[in-house]
Amino acid sequence: MHMADALISPAVGGAMWVVSAGLIAYSAKKVRDEADDRKVPLMGVLGAFIFAAQMINFSIPATGSSGHLGGGMILAAILGPYAAFLVMASVLIVQALFFADGGLLALGCNIFNLGFFPAFIAYPLIYRKIAGDGSSSKRIMTAAIISGVIGLQLGAFSVVLETVFSGISELPFSTFVLLMQPIHLAIGVVEGLVTAAVVTFVWKARPEILNAAAHSAAIEKVDTRKVITGLLVAAIVVGGALSWFASANPDGLEWAMFKTSGKEELESVDPVHVSASSIQEKTAFLPDYGFKKNESAQVFTDVGALEAAVRPSWPAVDPGTSVSGVVGGVLTLAFVFLIGMLLRRRTPKTAV
Repeated sequence: MHMADALISPAVGGAMWVVSAGLIAYSAKKVRDEADDRKVPLMGVLGAFIFAAQMINFSIPATGSSGHLGGGMILAAILGPYAAFLVMASVLIVQALFFADGGLLALGCNIFNLGFFPAFIAYPLIYRKIAGDGSSSKRIMTAAIISGVIGLQLGAFSVVLETVFSGISELPFSTFVLLMQPIHLAIGVVEGLVTAAVVTFVWKARPEILNAAAHSAAIEKVDTRKVITGLLVAAIVVGGALSWFASANPDGLEWAMFKTSGKEELESVDPVHVSASSIQEKTAFLPDYGFKKNESAQVFTDVGALEAAVRPSWPAVDPGTSVSGVVGGVLTLAFVFLIGMLLRRRTPKTAV
């Protein structure tokens, strides 16, 4: 559900940049007020895990579409809403700048759609009400699935509204929304199941972490090494190897666009879009999670060779994908860790 720049107008993109920047500033202040330095390593590792997990698209049966994990509910349940929003913003910034996943102009929209709804709507109003004190895996699973579905539905509907307000006539509201919502319902169920699995792992290993997140309290002296190690190993395995098994089908947004307009991608000659794309071409050193391809033309004299060249293989065992998963995870971890260090509350020096 990463929006491209061509889906939104500069006015909508700029407005959503302002909204997301305000939410980032607000969340940063709340995290700083919590004064929980022990949460910073957990934030970094979770950021790396979510980055890797978002690389894997899973097929939606009988649709020709695919979906990928959003991860907002995982972050909110383990970190609390404010730290979760900061981590999600960090993941999306790294993806847009260095991997050309999601447009730069659309970055504010993507942060809002994937971060705001799970952190500030689905988590406090749905997940917490159902999971309660998190005393059973059944309640955690129920809460994760319901909140995951609703969070994805709200995010998908927000995408539709942003394109409508941008005046994208190729994506009429009624048709677009009737395609976006059902496909993201299926994606939301998978999101909920994965969220339940990760949160249950943390609950069994260190339930104090979930309690601290629920009450915006400090982790204090809780030993988080087991959780951090487990998530770090998962991030490396998912980004470095399981990413080969990602579905080649278009994701839910691309699928809905194609069914609505006949195109998976829209083109724009707007100067703002062109400038943003030019910047992204320069900053993205692993575009589309792979090594930059040689742009020199290839001539095929055999039809079979041409078909083999364009036919996607599965699993796509590609060193570029593995490098992207590991490098992206490291960059996200470092970026989140830097933010955490900047937000540390320094104890005033005592006058001598």
